[in-house]
Parts: sequence; structure tokens; C-alpha cells
Amino acid sequence: MALEIRQADAATERHEMQREAGGYFSWHDAQGRPGDQYRFVLEDGRALPDVCSRFQPEGVHGPSECIDPEEYRWRVESWRRPSWRDQIVYELHVGTFTPEGTFLAAVGKLDHLRELGVTAIELMPVADFPGRRNWGYDGVSLYAPARCYGRPDDLRRLVDEAHTRGIAVVLDVVYNHLGPDGNYLGAYAAAYFHRDRETPWGKTFNLDGHDSGPVRDFFVRNAAYWLDEFRIDGLRLDATHSMHDESSLHLLAEIANAVHARGGFVIAEDERNTCTVLRRPDGTGHGIDAVWADDFHHQVRVALTGQKGAYFANYTGTMAAVAETLREGWFYRGQSYPTWGHPRGEPCAHLPVSAFVWCIENHDQVGNRARGERLEHLVSGAVFRAATMLLTLAPYVPLLFMGQEWGASAPFLFFTDHHGELGRLVSEGRRREFGALHGAEESVPDPQKEETFLASKLNWGECAEPAHATLLEFYRSLFRERKAWLQGDATDRANWDVAADGEVLTLHYRAARRRLVVAWREGAAISGKNEGESVVLHSEEARFGGAGEWTRGPAAVLFATEDA
Repeated sequence: MALEIRQADAATERHEMQREAGGYFSWHDAQGRPGDQYRFVLEDGRALPDVCSRFQPEGVHGPSECIDPEEYRWRVESWRRPSWRDQIVYELHVGTFTPEGTFLAAVGKLDHLRELGVTAIELMPVADFPGRRNWGYDGVSLYAPARCYGRPDDLRRLVDEAHTRGIAVVLDVVYNHLGPDGNYLGAYAAAYFHRDRETPWGKTFNLDGHDSGPVRDFFVRNAAYWLDEFRIDGLRLDATHSMHDESSLHLLAEIANAVHARGGFVIAEDERNTCTVLRRPDGTGHGIDAVWADDFHHQVRVALTGQKGAYFANYTGTMAAVAETLREGWFYRGQSYPTWGHPRGEPCAHLPVSAFVWCIENHDQVGNRARGERLEHLVSGAVFRAATMLLTLAPYVPLLFMGQEWGASAPFLFFTDHHGELGRLVSEGRRREFGALHGAEESVPDPQKEETFLASKLNWGECAEPAHATLLEFYRSLFRERKAWLQGDATDRANWDVAADGEVLTLHYRAARRRLVVAWREGAAISGKNEGESVVLHSEEARFGGAGEWTRGPAAVLFATEDA
């Protein structure tokens, strides 16, 4: 191997690298400085970027740039990573969160999030990807913040400014696959990828085979890198069910250990509903702090929209099923899962409620619809408010998707910027996948067109419009309530219970002396106040855009028992 260096003054040097043990090569550049750009030149003459590059100023195929990670001057020196418990999470995509679509532009919206009551923002993946726009799950430069969002210090500024407002930052990372364009790991060493296994997105990594040690290091160091150099507070690991590892210490446990050693937390997306991924009370398991628990979303989506296609066919959406999911955390805990044809899940009532992240919409559940409709686009305002009240006042960790708090009109569509034949295949595949559902392939937005990306950007001016401002006030009020009493003893499973009576669900917090009643069917009767109770708030208050009457659905009402 050789090293090709382009210095800041455009002078270019080439150095033969020294062979070391274990298949490594090295070169020490005594004159190196921040801003220098470099590539590694392989034996076949290919000049490739560094797979651990801190920045790719010209894109994932271009040269890597030397970055000084200690140059940024942090405003918050005393920040300590918070515990995972009691977080209120807000998921956002940097490119569509603001008109500018940059890290620095996102800083300007942090006060909005603080006033909303958010305690943690979750950034969709920012590892650099091919093209100018992407959800982030096609990342290939896993150490380099995407240049279309800004420079590495811009990401540090976003984290720093969030911390000044008491907001933690979670980063979504993808360790189960790489994108289809710009993936150069295999050019350096074939052992990065497993010879026999694949994921739905392509080759999977060699985490337990011959020469897997450096592969595991690549990911453990990446997890530590985001915490050490950017002060990220926690990670969300994408599709951990596709991370195959039969080692005595699973890579997930190794990553969790590295993050916990730094005071951070780890969340997994895992469709198996398995306790093995989590940190069990007896100390076993992989040590992950929480999982995205989608059963709640699916039950609610079926109940409110009647949707029964794809995986929604496994859910009934009855109030009894919603109550069962509330009681446990997952709905599927070992029952047969029709789509799979075999059981799914494990009992989970022994786990703390903080182990489950719940939502009524997220990037997947919005963006993986053909036209990117949000739940609020599909149901009435009254129904959406009732569902919102159950999400925000349930004991589990709530997650909002950007714009949900004011009922944003913008969809969140699937968008990419792949070039050539790959771009054409992505467009055709999207049309085939969703065209059959809607009867016309041409009605499916083309993910390759820039207007698809632009249509997904939030319109922040809507926050001041009455119909949106009332919903925003609703969310603010609910999070104030949540912070006032729904934590500590209130989230202890021994101190609350849930029951369904026909079309009405009741969630009773005994320790907090609160009772939440929800009915989202039109006309379903909500029983009145019990003796000594008062109404704290309800979803049909005029200040929230409601009709003023809470005794019949769709509505949700929170009662409090007055002190004797």
C-alpha cells in the first residue's frame, strides 16, 4: 500500500507504507496538519478513501480530510450524561428538519424543543452516504459526519448547544450493513464480510468468523468515537436482529459495555421482542438499555385506520389488545406470529418500563408508506389527540417524530440520490413495491427526484397557524403533566394497572392518584368523575382545538383524586 497526501497548499506527496504484523500497513506523516487530504493506494493502483475517515469533503468517493478533534471549544464543560430513565425523545432527520437542512440550522430549533418538553433528540444516521440526500441508512463512511449537513465541528456545535438547554443527544447508527455505493471495506480486507450470511440489504459483517477481531474493533471503536469526540449521550442501533454473532460475548454486549463505561445509554431496534438484547434485572443479556417496541404503534395504527396490510395483519387493534400491550410492553411474547409462521417474543413484564420506547409515528412508519403520510393525515384531529394523550401519559418512554407536535402537513417520503443504474433500480423498485397497493405505479413519488426530498421538509411557519398552534399547546401541556408526576414511583409496574371495557381503556396510576381514560371510537361513552376526582385536562378542550365535550369518544381525559 501507499499513501497519497494532498496538503492544504495543493502539493501532493506519495509514500510507500510500511508492512506490519497482522496484515496492517502504516506511515507516519511528521508534517501532517488539519486540512490535509489523503487516500490509500492499493496494490492494483486504486486510490481509496480511509474507511475510518473523520470527514469526506468531496463525498464518499473522494479523498479523506485530516480533522483535529480537539480544535472545537466546548461551551458546556460540566455536562454529565443523563440516565436513560424518564427521557422524552424527539426523532429528527437533519436534512429535512429545517429548510437549510444542516447541523447549524438545527441549532436554531432547539429552543422550540426545550419549550415543547423534549429531553433528548435522536438524530437519524449522519454517517456519510453517496449523493446529496438520503435517510442515512445507506451510510458507508461510518466515522465521517455527512458533508451535506456541515463539517464535524458543526455537529459538535449542535450537541453543545443541545446540552446548554439540558437536552441529550442520541445518534442512530447502522452496524448491520453498509450502503450499496461507496462501500470500500471489502477492498481493504475480504474478512470484513461474512462469506455465507446476508441481510435484506446485502452482505453482513464477519463478527464471529476467522479474522473477525478487527471487524468487531471497527464497530466498538465507532460507538466510542461518537461519545468521545462529539459528546453524544447515547446510541440507537439499527436492526440489531440482523447482527449475527455467535461469539461468547455478542458484539451488542461489547458495544453496550463501551458506551456504559462512558456514562451513556444504548437503544436497539430489534423485531424479535427478545429480552436477551436487553439488560435483564439479574444482570444477564446483552446490556442494551431499551428497544423500540413497535407492537403498541401497530395496535394503535390498526385501531385508528383499519390498515391490515403487510405486518399490520398480525394485529387486531381492539382496546383489549391495546390494554394487553400496555400491561406488558410487547404484545407478542411467545404467541404464534402469523406472518412468520412461528412464535415471536418472550415474556417481558419483569422488565422496567424504561426498557420500551413507544411511538404513534416514526421515520419508518411514516416514510415506508408510499406517499409518506403521517398518522395525523389519516385520522381526525379528535382521534389523533386521544391517541397522543395515551402515548404521552403511558408509563413507557415516548418518542415523537419531527413535526408531530404541531401536526405538520409535510409528508416524510423515501428519498435517495444514487447515480446511474443504481438510481434507476431504486426508483423502479419503489414503484413496483407500492404501485400495486395504490393501483398506479406513477402515483408513487420517485425517491430519486429532488422534489421528493424537498416535499419532506418541515414548514415551520405552520406553528403559528391556529389549527397547528393548538395541537402544539396540547403536546406542551401533556409533557408538563408527565414531568410533574409521571416518573419515579408512578412508572413502577406495582403502582399502576390498565383495563379495557369494550371500547374504553383506563390506565390507573395509584401512587400518583391519576386516572387516564381513553376512547377513540365515535360515540363510545366515557364514565364520569369518581368521588373526589377532578378533571386535570382532556383532549377535547377548546384550547387544544377540540369541541369541548369529553364524555364520548373520540376523547381522552385525565382525572386526579383530590387530597383528603
